[in-house]
Amino acid sequence: MAEQPLDLLVIGGGITGAGIAWDAVLRGLRVGLVEARDFASGTSSRSTKLIHGGLRYLAQGEINLVREVGRERAILHRLAGHVVHPTLLLLPIYRKGQYGWLGTSVGLWAYDRLAGVLKEERRVMLNRDETLSREPGLLPDGLKGGGLYVEYRTDDSRLTMEVMKTANRYGALIAHYAKATGLLYDGSGRLCGARVQDELEGRELEIRAKAVVNAGGPWVDAVRRYEGDLTGKRLHLTKGVHLTLDHQDLPIRNSLYIGTDDGRMMFLIPRGSTTYIGTTDTSYDGSIRKPVCTREDAEYLLRAVNAHFPGLHLGLEHVKSSWAGLRPLIHEAGKGPSELSRKEEIFVSPSGLYSMAGGKLTGFRKMAEKIVDRVVQDLHLTAGANRTAETTLSGGDLGAGGFDAFRKEMVDLGCRHYQLDEATADALALKYGSNMREILSLIDGDLREGERIGGGLPVIRAEVTYSIRHEMTVSLADFLLRRTGDLLFAAEEALAAAPALLAEFAAQLGWDRQEQEQQRARWEEAVEEARGFLQ
Repeated sequence: MAEQPLDLLVIGGGITGAGIAWDAVLRGLRVGLVEARDFASGTSSRSTKLIHGGLRYLAQGEINLVREVGRERAILHRLAGHVVHPTLLLLPIYRKGQYGWLGTSVGLWAYDRLAGVLKEERRVMLNRDETLSREPGLLPDGLKGGGLYVEYRTDDSRLTMEVMKTANRYGALIAHYAKATGLLYDGSGRLCGARVQDELEGRELEIRAKAVVNAGGPWVDAVRRYEGDLTGKRLHLTKGVHLTLDHQDLPIRNSLYIGTDDGRMMFLIPRGSTTYIGTTDTSYDGSIRKPVCTREDAEYLLRAVNAHFPGLHLGLEHVKSSWAGLRPLIHEAGKGPSELSRKEEIFVSPSGLYSMAGGKLTGFRKMAEKIVDRVVQDLHLTAGANRTAETTLSGGDLGAGGFDAFRKEMVDLGCRHYQLDEATADALALKYGSNMREILSLIDGDLREGERIGGGLPVIRAEVTYSIRHEMTVSLADFLLRRTGDLLFAAEEALAAAPALLAEFAAQLGWDRQEQEQQRARWEEAVEEARGFLQ
């Protein structure tokens, strides 16, 4: 990036920054992206992991937002069917709950049509007995029925990685552990690039660009402050917390959308052998780098679950892991955290720094389109039209049968030809989609690559090799927290597998003893963040 000026430099390697790089490079622009830590290490690995329009945004009158992100779901499912999966979601309706029967029925009907939901996926209203039949553990007292509708589940950090890999495939230059430490200006005071600290090599570089886009998520205002005091609108950070429990402790049959004792709504989502719950929505002014789940956060969420499932008696001892993320919303005077709009906004400073804040995971592709349109128009750049809606994401080449048929085919291939166990082959298909073929090709070249090295985790040596070579993985925390999610969704197995996996990374990356100790410390820090209040 430093050797030749860019058309566009993106600061921030979350889903927003990745989307902007993807969009811009497909238009023919010379694009670079820098991320201060690992990809998706901020908000983009800490969401509820749903590609959804948000029923409550309809209640808030955000009609256009519901319409736009609802239609984005269908596009993302088509482009990346291995990481965007339809799932039925049940909304129980109680006599004195947040949603009434008629309002829910009409709201879901409108939601389906605004979002362009397929006819076979449109909402179904259930009576009391039908609701209890689908979810027998629900509190029966006051239950009037339920609404059953389709949302889309995702792995947010894997989605970010696939977008990043796609941008790179088309020519975008990508660097992580590369922190923007200041901005560069030409003789007229016009922004013309950034100073970037290469954390891995210990050097500082100057990167020149016709345009700089600040996609720092919760750090947007920190980057804006490089130009001096903030003027105009600013961020309002809110914290969202999630907990994971063993599915046998919270054995729900459906994904659920339930109310809390203070009038909010939260999700309960089955995922493999776990169920995760969340989220909170509280104003936040602590450390941006390390938001954590507190005992009070966890007790709040568990209280809501126990109120709806009185037979479970869940406590802190049932929590296996947690994560906390920050929403970079736009401050609006007089509004509480849950009332703030999730709509994105673009700020442009007098010197020409473009900043994007707000928005939702679901809408990242349209957000990218809007800001690249703006940059191209303002600076009169020579660029083609947006092409992201027609460009399959990395891992998304699944064939005409879709993901289910692809998954079956790859599990069969992995077990029959490569002697993988079914759980390992299935995990590879789910995480990597069509890129699983590259992982299997490593075994063709060296049978040792097919050895399982994750203990209780379905991880083989070839997966680690692929992750290092193709996903810029440079630490165990990168791998088990953001590339696989195992620290969150198989916490005990991840802890047990850590020593063997650390040894594998050390061997592949050539770590000396000092580096191994530093990497072990980074891993322990990640464990503390995911399990802090449990220890």
